[in-house]
Amino acid sequence: MRRTYKTQAAVPCDGVFVTSTKIAVVLRTDLQTWQRLNVCSFLVSGLAATEPTLVGKPYQDADGTGYLPMLGHPVLVFEAEKEVLTSARTRALERGLRPAVFTSELFATGNDEANRAAVRAVRGNDLDLVGLLVFGPRNSVDKVVRGARLHP
Repeated sequence: MRRTYKTQAAVPCDGVFVTSTKIAVVLRTDLQTWQRLNVCSFLVSGLAATEPTLVGKPYQDADGTGYLPMLGHPVLVFEAEKEVLTSARTRALERGLRPAVFTSELFATGNDEANRAAVRAVRGNDLDLVGLLVFGPRNSVDKVVRGARLHP
């Protein structure tokens, strides 16, 4: 039996390999600009910490000054209302994907331990999500972020 999939294997495109995976961040529409940037940064840091193969090599300028590496994979940023974020979290878990979450309570905490405690204090379906990151097969991620719009 032959199956057809929308997602294809990694293929070279202009010297860069296009992978069959996708990184998507969904931000709640009612956030202030500084909050959007903060949430996106924190969510992406979680992925970089757990998926080191996504991190590229260090950079260097013509003077020989070294710079930190960055993700070698594009990050698509979306925006959506609270209900879409909640549904996206559920769909990610149903598809076996492990999302990163940022809740409204984290704006009032001051450290990582307090952040984890704030999330741990609330049942998953009741989290007041302001941001969500999901990484996985392109077609699965597309289905997870259904209803969200590309960030302007």
